[in-house]
Amino acid sequence: MDALSAALQPYKELVGNVAGIVTVMQMFSGCFVCNDIRQKGSSDGFSPMPFIGGCGLTILFLQHALLMGDPAMTRANLVGFAISLVYTVFYYFYTPKASRGEFWKQVGMSGAMVVSLMVYARLEDPALVEDRFGMIVTVLLLMLIAQPLFGLPEIMRKKSTEGLPFAMILSGTVVGCMWLLYGIILNNTFVILQNFTGLVLSAVQLALFVIYPSKGAKKKKQ
Repeated sequence: MDALSAALQPYKELVGNVAGIVTVMQMFSGCFVCNDIRQKGSSDGFSPMPFIGGCGLTILFLQHALLMGDPAMTRANLVGFAISLVYTVFYYFYTPKASRGEFWKQVGMSGAMVVSLMVYARLEDPALVEDRFGMIVTVLLLMLIAQPLFGLPEIMRKKSTEGLPFAMILSGTVVGCMWLLYGIILNNTFVILQNFTGLVLSAVQLALFVIYPSKGAKKKKQ
């Protein structure tokens, strides 16, 4: 891995910039989910976690990028937070009043976690914080990526992937490839682990779209 990292060093800035660009482009894939919500007229059936979690994770990734002193990751996460915030506000606008309590509950839980981890980053030993904080963020990222798989039993029962954010999953796969390459160039274990595992989870989710249609099976005519 060290030899590969050394060979790719001349391309570090280029790969970092491309990774940042495709990350920002991937953020706009949420527009497809928002459009589905708009057409339905309600956020019922759509989880807010890709948006709420996106806000929280971009803040944590921004902190990690600052700890690493990496400008490419810093820029990408600043833009990513702004876009995720817009999506979250849009989701709330289409959330029925009866469900807004649950929405704010998830916002509160995510916010409390982010604040706790930010405080931890300030108090931890500077010699250890980058690796330990990176490990925590990696686990949270993988949980967010895997979140659609929590509904796997329902997907199998309905034989439909309707409700899964295909555009976000597909674009996330491309972004993961670019950041994996960048992690190899940095020779950073956590960046490599984050994106390699994320790619595996994304591949599993993309396979579901091959196995099951995005719309439920049509009922046979009597």
